Amino acid sequence: MEHIMTNTALPEHDTHKYELQDVKEPQLFREMFPYSQVPRTVFSNRQIPMNMPRNIYITDTTFRDGQQSRAPYTTEQIVKIFKMMHRLGGENGIIRQTEFFVYSENDRKALEKCMELGYEFPEITTWIRANKQDFELVKNIGVKETGILVSCSDYHIFNKMGLDRKKAMDKYLGIVKECIDAGLRPRCHFEDITRADICGFVLPFAIELKKLSEESGVPVKIRACDTMGYGLPYPGVELPRSVPGIIYGLQHYAGFGSDMLEWHGHNDFYKGVANASAAWLYGAGAVNCSLLGIGERTGNVPTEAMVFEYASLRGTLDGMDTTVITEIADYISKETGYDLPPMTPFVGKNFNVTRAGIHADGLMKNEEIYNIFDTDKLLGRPPLVAVSQTSGLAGIACWINNYYRLSGDNAIDKKHPTVAKIKEWADREYAGGRVTVISDDEMISLVRKYGIEAERSLA
Repeated sequence: MEHIMTNTALPEHDTHKYELQDVKEPQLFREMFPYSQVPRTVFSNRQIPMNMPRNIYITDTTFRDGQQSRAPYTTEQIVKIFKMMHRLGGENGIIRQTEFFVYSENDRKALEKCMELGYEFPEITTWIRANKQDFELVKNIGVKETGILVSCSDYHIFNKMGLDRKKAMDKYLGIVKECIDAGLRPRCHFEDITRADICGFVLPFAIELKKLSEESGVPVKIRACDTMGYGLPYPGVELPRSVPGIIYGLQHYAGFGSDMLEWHGHNDFYKGVANASAAWLYGAGAVNCSLLGIGERTGNVPTEAMVFEYASLRGTLDGMDTTVITEIADYISKETGYDLPPMTPFVGKNFNVTRAGIHADGLMKNEEIYNIFDTDKLLGRPPLVAVSQTSGLAGIACWINNYYRLSGDNAIDKKHPTVAKIKEWADREYAGGRVTVISDDEMISLVRKYGIEAERSLA
């Protein structure tokens, strides 16, 4: 079979015919997943070309996967977060969709309240398991698209569901057909794809889905789910762990265009963001994320991470308002009591805070030296200094300037008398055995106490 690639106009020859391999025993890839040892990275050295789509998007699972590891949000909290997500995604709808649970009264009420807002983006979708009971919950709820859980590894098909591959495929296709008949667009969540038999089940199943789509005229999406975080972004990695290989296979051998492919990853091996970026680079049109990375076990790919990854790859934010990220983090932390790790990039309390005196001295001279980008402009968070025993005079002066937003002629330097008095006080504290940093509240009190000269500067 020969076909022309739309992006390159180059003919490619494909001699493979992918049919269901209905094996009697599950394929568990023990050479990669010995379980009693660390999963192994195996290379086939097959090279796959990058093929980033012209349009890439972020989809959201904050109200679905993001609620599986924490106490559920209230209806009011969901509506508030949804409004902020809409602002973050901007008028171009870079945050394209968000999915909701529909199992509880609170879930359904929140979905209805968010639909009443009338936003085009993010489009509201749902998520169900592949059974008729779940389908009944969504077919008349008013959404146009629903996700359907279609577990695709033998770990799930054999060991969890007690089925074989043919029975699993028949079950999945039946629910997809019902969705299409009800006027819904199906989005098939290929759960645990990075432990699945790509040639023996994933591609044959995807080919059948493509046939259904072509026969009905209804678009069918595939969300490739790296459920356990086993995916690898490296070139030449053997399937099923290869993110480039999975996306390439679904595109080239099953016929799914970039606009019908999503990536959903977890961060069990610290590769969540790298894998999502690889999915974009190798042909997926969307990556599925959760605000602050909140999700099951180690969490999902953070939405805020992919916002900045988008800007890095595209050279533009395309209308996204990144200052909303700080609002979202503050709201979720304060309103819901979520314990946000202080070192978390972009949103953690300490992500742009320095403690070393030599770094503070550099910040005072030029903040670009020790700040990743203009965090004040893009996130509403200027770089800060935490005053400690290593901060020195420069660190104290830098804290005062940043906290009170002093710049130009109003800024003070490390020779300012108030800085010297605070430094003397701090030295006495640490000489007496203190080990903690000096808090912002303490610094404010110290500036007031020792700031007779400073008050004129700070006025």
